Amino acid sequence: MYDVLEIDSGDSILIEATVTLFKSDEGGREHPITDSYRPNHNFDFPEQNRMFIGQFEMAPDEWIFPGETKLVSISFLNSIGLRELLVKNCEWRLQEGSQIIGKAVLSFVI
Repeated sequence: MYDVLEIDSGDSILIEATVTLFKSDEGGREHPITDSYRPNHNFDFPEQNRMFIGQFEMAPDEWIFPGETKLVSISFLNSIGLRELLVKNCEWRLQEGSQIIGKAVLSFVI
């Protein structure tokens, strides 16, 4: 498993996605997340060979609790191969290391 760090260009890719955090009894997190959270974004499951870096962009007082689903802006490094994966309604895993803590479904690329 590795992060894809080869950058295609200096511009980031901003998207809107529906994010679901799994509850701890489903293998997810125990604590909520907020702005600037950076999980691994796994578009390559079940192989888990490539992870992409994306940061949640939320209001500082906005939180997502385990078990919740919310529409979230995510800013990705423009890594080689990522843009081709970002098609409407594609789904990917959110991970902390090898732990799957949630999922995301692409609404649109901004």
